[in-house]
Amino acid sequence: MELKDPELNNREKTILRSVIYTFIQTAAPVGSRYISKRHSLGLSAATVRNVMSDLEDLGYIGHPHTSAGRVPTDKGYRFYVDSLIELEKLSRGEQNAIQSQLQTVTDPEDVLRETSKLIGTISHQLGVVSAPKLSSGSLDRIELVPLSSTRIMVIMSIQSGFVKTIMMEVQAEIPRQKLDDVARLLNERLSGLTLQHIRHTFPERMQDLRHEETGLIRLFVESVDKLFDDAPGHEKIHIGGTTSLLSQPEFEDSDKFRSIIDLLENEDIIVHVLEKADPRDGAIAIAIGTENSDEKLHDLSLIASPYTIGGTRGTVGVIGSKRMDYQKVIPIVEYVAKTISSLFA
Repeated sequence: MELKDPELNNREKTILRSVIYTFIQTAAPVGSRYISKRHSLGLSAATVRNVMSDLEDLGYIGHPHTSAGRVPTDKGYRFYVDSLIELEKLSRGEQNAIQSQLQTVTDPEDVLRETSKLIGTISHQLGVVSAPKLSSGSLDRIELVPLSSTRIMVIMSIQSGFVKTIMMEVQAEIPRQKLDDVARLLNERLSGLTLQHIRHTFPERMQDLRHEETGLIRLFVESVDKLFDDAPGHEKIHIGGTTSLLSQPEFEDSDKFRSIIDLLENEDIIVHVLEKADPRDGAIAIAIGTENSDEKLHDLSLIASPYTIGGTRGTVGVIGSKRMDYQKVIPIVEYVAKTISSLFA
């Protein structure tokens, strides 16, 4: 039977909060004398040192190398976020600044791109925004555009404002009028349905048109997975704030610096992490260090919150140092996610 840690008393909680707050501000291991002098706890350095020793035994803080100071562990950060943190409220001025910056663009893709830059700048971490899954969006209309005698472009406008384009090869040139006729038939039968629903029911919906003279309906049936899934038709992830993150003192370490570069060069990892972190109940998700599923994020923390645009759902978040200022960053992520959703409500 696994034994639970004993409940921390008020003195232990106070000192743990002080250690974590100090480390977030200074990025340097924290000593008992510093806590005793700077935090007005009414405790001697010796008392603080004994409590810190107990916290270390319980795994909330660690002793790096030969330093006399302590640093928070993943367990310590988790307890801080769950039980000790006092979240800051965004001022009216900060809220207005976020809203005004995002309202300068109207295209959803541009909004997401601008959001990643904005949240990266104001958090001093890596701002990440995943594009919503188009399969959950409802089809507005389909257009068929000839590119050459053997190629057409399928343009699908989603009611959320996103557009997906697919290039398709045809066996012979199809007159523009015939393309328009096929597009009209498709729109009559599919408009208003989600791409996911269309994907699963398309062959049945087109059963009586399989022998349509251009052969396009048959080609669409054969290519249904390519047309109506989440294959690239828009950017999957937007990333901003790289410079702000790499300016943090911990990334002066060459190994940690390299891990960030590797992460940026493999965006699919970020997409996967955001998908796993996406809280289905709309709450905020926080993963600290080794709580992240991918090893490349074991020295980092993730804060993420969902947003919705026209029935489609994506995630906005921050990836950065475990030493990030959680009490400021959490409210920022929550507010930005709500702002994106409200812009397209």
